[in-house]
Amino acid sequence: MFTILLVCLIIVAIFMTGIILLQKSEGSGMSGSSAASMFGGALTGAAAGNFLTKITAWLATIFFVLCAALALVASKSDMASRKSDLRQEILIQESADNAAVAPSVDAPAQ
Repeated sequence: MFTILLVCLIIVAIFMTGIILLQKSEGSGMSGSSAASMFGGALTGAAAGNFLTKITAWLATIFFVLCAALALVASKSDMASRKSDLRQEILIQESADNAAVAPSVDAPAQ
């Protein structure tokens, strides 16, 4: 299960990287001095979500859900291994206690 989720996460990350790189840069950042470049086209309606922006949002959502699912699966498998380790320690301790309590076989008296 963990491996399947991890492969899906890697595929989504690759697709998301590609979609982000395909998008057009919508502002000149801090170097622009006009009001239109500072607001990124929000006043003119140019900031309306297009197809690539919506796909990026969906991929980001899927990415975070997969990350949470991976964390959940990893924690459950870690807890299961801790329980089995604890059981082994208890069995070892019980066998050591039983060996200490059991009478030892001495050499026959001469």
